[in-house]
Amino acid sequence: MQPLLQLIHRHKSGENVGVYSVCSAHPWVLESAIRFAKERGSSVLIEATSNQVNQFGGYTGMQPIDFRAMVWNIADKIGLPREKVWLGGDHLGPNAWQNRSAQEAMQLSETLIYDYVAAGFRKIHLDCSMSCADDPVPLCDEIVASRAARLCQVAERSWKAHGGERPVYVIGTEVPVPGGAKVSMAGMQITSPLAAETTLKIHQHAWQEHGLADVWPRVIGLVVQPGVEFDHHNVEHYKSAKAQTLSQFIETVPHLVYEAHSTDYQTPRAYCELVRDHFAILKVGPALTFALREGLFALDKLDREWNGELNAAHLHSTLEQIMHEQPQHWHPYYQGNAHQQYIDRQYSFSDRIRYYWADPKAEAAVNKLLDNLRNNPIPLSMLSQYLPEQAEAVKAGRLEQDPKVWVMDKVRTVLLQYALACEGAVA
Repeated sequence: MQPLLQLIHRHKSGENVGVYSVCSAHPWVLESAIRFAKERGSSVLIEATSNQVNQFGGYTGMQPIDFRAMVWNIADKIGLPREKVWLGGDHLGPNAWQNRSAQEAMQLSETLIYDYVAAGFRKIHLDCSMSCADDPVPLCDEIVASRAARLCQVAERSWKAHGGERPVYVIGTEVPVPGGAKVSMAGMQITSPLAAETTLKIHQHAWQEHGLADVWPRVIGLVVQPGVEFDHHNVEHYKSAKAQTLSQFIETVPHLVYEAHSTDYQTPRAYCELVRDHFAILKVGPALTFALREGLFALDKLDREWNGELNAAHLHSTLEQIMHEQPQHWHPYYQGNAHQQYIDRQYSFSDRIRYYWADPKAEAAVNKLLDNLRNNPIPLSMLSQYLPEQAEAVKAGRLEQDPKVWVMDKVRTVLLQYALACEGAVA
């Protein structure tokens, strides 16, 4: 974590630099991110979330040690040294077990945290902001902070048992819902400087109460709401002028920057302004799999037109069938009539479709799609219709004539916007 700590120090010293965090478990997204880091000669921060990866497998079927192995295998194949791959855990706490009692959810959270740190994850987002089944709604800062400190104790115990670098931590109480807003964004409010100051004081006191005073300097980030969010079809864009008092407050706090969640789908200028305004850790997740989905759906249309309906892989219709058979990952989020639900399933910014790529039927359809387009290469004229930017890159010799490479290039386009902002590009 030393390079990350040095980057935070550079930012606190006045440089407009930051770091973006890739919050995805899709192998193609991770491969894109690792290839991009190698291309730019940089490190890459990759975070698994508690609902993706946990002691029960999450929706990916992976425990923390499995996720680490997957990431490292990709890095080894590409040739990016493992020390340049920073692993983090996102929303680690009761998030996946909110329907259980607080006692049971926290016990499960302790195992979760212990396993993440044991597997080598060293940037730990302690998120106890959600109410459990027998909790009041919302939770007060004191309860959130006490639970976070309790989990920090577990993380420290795991680190001391397994060795390696000391973990660094991110805290906060005004944490956006993972994966985007479930309902209307109306009423979303930027965190006030007073709320941020109160959160920090209460957490620091909780750390002292739990014997963690010497750990407090390793708390590097505070999650706040800077005024960015997205729902199924809309994006709330960052407005720097409205966040200036919040931005100025963190300048008075040593060793801490803001961590901004739900920054997906912002403009390149917004990313530069966020970093400049001390939201120096930018989380991105659904925007990456959204770009991946766009690319794969474009290939699906190409396949159907070029190879014919009889021989096509029919990825789009296969995913629609899978989502009908397994509605648990989208049905609580997508309301309205049948047509609106269809539109949301396929095209929503919240991208619930990302939960289904690991399904064996979906994987088989993707593999057949790639085989079809590799065995019978499409003409550049058709590629230009559905993936025009990638067609231009092929013409220029920047991209190979390979359908998987085209999709990954769409993911790279998203990563590039974040990288330029975090490297100090001018807005």
